[in-house]
Amino acid sequence: MLLHRVVESLNKHKVRYTLVGGYAVSLHGAIRGTVDIDFVIQLDKKSFIAAEAALADIGLKPRLPVVANELFEFREEYIKNRNLIAWSFINPTNLAEVVDILINEDVRKLRSVTKEVSGLKIKVISIDDLITMKKKSARPQDLEDVKALEQLA
Repeated sequence: MLLHRVVESLNKHKVRYTLVGGYAVSLHGAIRGTVDIDFVIQLDKKSFIAAEAALADIGLKPRLPVVANELFEFREEYIKNRNLIAWSFINPTNLAEVVDILINEDVRKLRSVTKEVSGLKIKVISIDDLITMKKKSARPQDLEDVKALEQLA
């Protein structure tokens, strides 16, 4: 399972993370289908480099030709001028395996809870912070997620 492989590799590389997005919605108990797995990490150069190494270790490659050092150095420019908020990784041998690292959020500003999935402990964004993040995004799917999460909170 991709989620397990990613979390184990992030842990191995000592990347501070929290799971967000559709998988987090589902782990909190709302019905939600999604393909990509979204994470927020610590916004510092060391974490970007470690996350890149962790994902490379399990065969994932960045979708865009940009490496951790460059992305960290020009992060604000990517967000502001290129509307890039996710550093996307894909498995070239299985295109259904997609992991996004959100570059506009810092894990240090988010609360997490630990959920167990098939014996693996995973740090997941708190429902309240997930609702806040999804309201801020305001995409139609995110607003539907907010409704579902508010019923659980």
